[in-house]
Amino acid sequence: MVRAGAGSGYRTANMHLTLQGVDAGRKGDVRRRGCIALNSGGLHCTEQLFSILNMRSAAAVEDRTARARIRDAAITRFAADGIAATSVRAIAAEAGVSPGLVIHHFGTKDGLRYACDEYVAGIIRSNKQEAMAQGPALDVAAAMRRAKQDVPLTRYLARSLADGSPHVATLIDEMVADAARYMAEGVRAGSLRPTDYPHGRAAVLTIWTLGALVLHKHVERLLGVDLTSDPSELADPQASAAYIGPVLEMFTEGLVTEEVAKVMRSAFVDGAEPQEGAGS
Repeated sequence: MVRAGAGSGYRTANMHLTLQGVDAGRKGDVRRRGCIALNSGGLHCTEQLFSILNMRSAAAVEDRTARARIRDAAITRFAADGIAATSVRAIAAEAGVSPGLVIHHFGTKDGLRYACDEYVAGIIRSNKQEAMAQGPALDVAAAMRRAKQDVPLTRYLARSLADGSPHVATLIDEMVADAARYMAEGVRAGSLRPTDYPHGRAAVLTIWTLGALVLHKHVERLLGVDLTSDPSELADPQASAAYIGPVLEMFTEGLVTEEVAKVMRSAFVDGAEPQEGAGS
């Protein structure tokens, strides 16, 4: 990258102010004289202009990179230590930046936490939509291996859900809405059966899944499966069969007999109006 001579930013600002104080007929001459003034470093005017623009572009790229680095550091620290116990200073140290830069990008720790929630929800949404769109042809194990995480997203989600802040309701609402959309895609693609309760099914399954995630230590204690481990690790049958086996049995073969289901349906469901979007 070509760099301007020392003090070029100051002289550029002065040249701009000078241009504002002259009439249009003299601007060209002032610009030429400005180029000469900027040329103390031995560079042509066009090179100086390129240098200025290039420095601004590089700063913008660095700015975006720093923001992502801070966000990933926050996810890592929140996942390891919990939301309340993690300070802005600890996040800054993890990211290799100053605490002031964290505040510059996110305003507050709460603002950073919200950005983390949005990022994690977006990753989950993208992975689920891609999986559902493939229909029965989906290679589940391969999809899980591709979902390898650079930061502990699942463990962060477990921490965030247990935190009890106002953000949790917003995050869950977003995840339920996302689930309703990608499950509808699963129905269209032939992966899922239609339902009379598209929103209800999405809400129940999301709560069940998130509940197991919050209680992941007990799942691991009872079944030997760590639900907060990287998805690529759960692609190994030895690491997940004890959990996935019972889940698939309940989802595909059911839990209660048809006779019991009829009694329960008559007592609790019949007569209630179905949700909009029946069959989706």
